[in-house]
Amino acid sequence: MENQLKTGTTTVGIVCKDGIVLAADKRATAGNLIVDKKADKVHTISDHIAVTIAGGVSDAQLMIKLLKAELKLKEVRTNKVPTSKETANLLGGLLFSNIRRMSMIPGIAHFLMGGRDRLGCHLYDLFPDGSVTKITDYVSSGSGSVMAYGVLESQYSQNLTTEEGIKLATVAVNAALQRDSCSGNGLDVVVVKNEGIKNALHKELNYQF
Repeated sequence: MENQLKTGTTTVGIVCKDGIVLAADKRATAGNLIVDKKADKVHTISDHIAVTIAGGVSDAQLMIKLLKAELKLKEVRTNKVPTSKETANLLGGLLFSNIRRMSMIPGIAHFLMGGRDRLGCHLYDLFPDGSVTKITDYVSSGSGSVMAYGVLESQYSQNLTTEEGIKLATVAVNAALQRDSCSGNGLDVVVVKNEGIKNALHKELNYQF
């Protein structure tokens, strides 16, 4: 276990008065090695659900595939679109089973989920142990979350618009990019609103000397 390669990232979720803002950096690492400079860490699950990922890439990819399949099955069986809460609880159950599965390599994946349904827009923190927490203001995950939280704690205010949330998320992730070696190479920002899901920002940073 001591020789297990460690990963890092920075993801941010912000509750705004007209939607949810999700953001993440684009660097994927394995120990001290940067294995991908264009990693996608914000994923659209459906027309009304988006998530950020942190932790083991293989586990996160598997959870996303399973979640998409289970949501489609649930929609077919019930003839209705699952709510954000139902989706969060489903993903929490998948994470609970994943981390407790016997394996030489622990399955660790951390998700932030933004969703919309008839009750509005919602943000959930889905910890690797399977716990599901509804967030009413902001949340961050990954190795750069300490730096991101410093920005969020000082600059977040209630009744932010999504446009203001995009700017705050960008500053928060950028703070991590400046100090966390496991985060970097750019950022992606996605907005979840009643009108749908929109890619608000995609920026790649090239470090050439």
